[in-house]
Amino acid sequence: MLQKQLSTTHSSQQILDATSTNSSTEGNQRKKVFMVIGINTAFSSRKRRNSLRETWMPQGEKLEKLEKEKGIVIKFMIGHSSTPNSILDKEIDSEDAQYKDFFRLDHVEGYYNLSAKTKSFFSSAVAKWDAEFYVKIDDDVHVNLGDKAVWDANLKLS
Repeated sequence: MLQKQLSTTHSSQQILDATSTNSSTEGNQRKKVFMVIGINTAFSSRKRRNSLRETWMPQGEKLEKLEKEKGIVIKFMIGHSSTPNSILDKEIDSEDAQYKDFFRLDHVEGYYNLSAKTKSFFSSAVAKWDAEFYVKIDDDVHVNLGDKAVWDANLKLS
């Protein structure tokens, strides 16, 4: 069901992109990238996010360079609290101002809303980026981005 909805969203977005190529507003264009990695996180998971930043996830200019040169977007995905402008939301805003590595979703955070959060991530990511791959992981997963042989083998299979 989700795959069908995402496929429909992707197709609709391709039609919109094709019809708006003559438009002068670049803001509506999806950015072409190789891969979008969304890292599912929660308000209370600052230590996990810092662990990823200290290990496999580039920071600052290196994160920007990875996106510009390799087309790999890596973002922590999080919605908002049920109380508008709460301390939790402000803490995430502050952390995002420091690291610039969040993708904020139009979604109310909560443990029982995880499937809706995943759906929101994929729908929002497809609307924002035109990627070959969309990946969702949790903030307790460490990824080896350096295994180029794996990427090359996967690309040859597609």
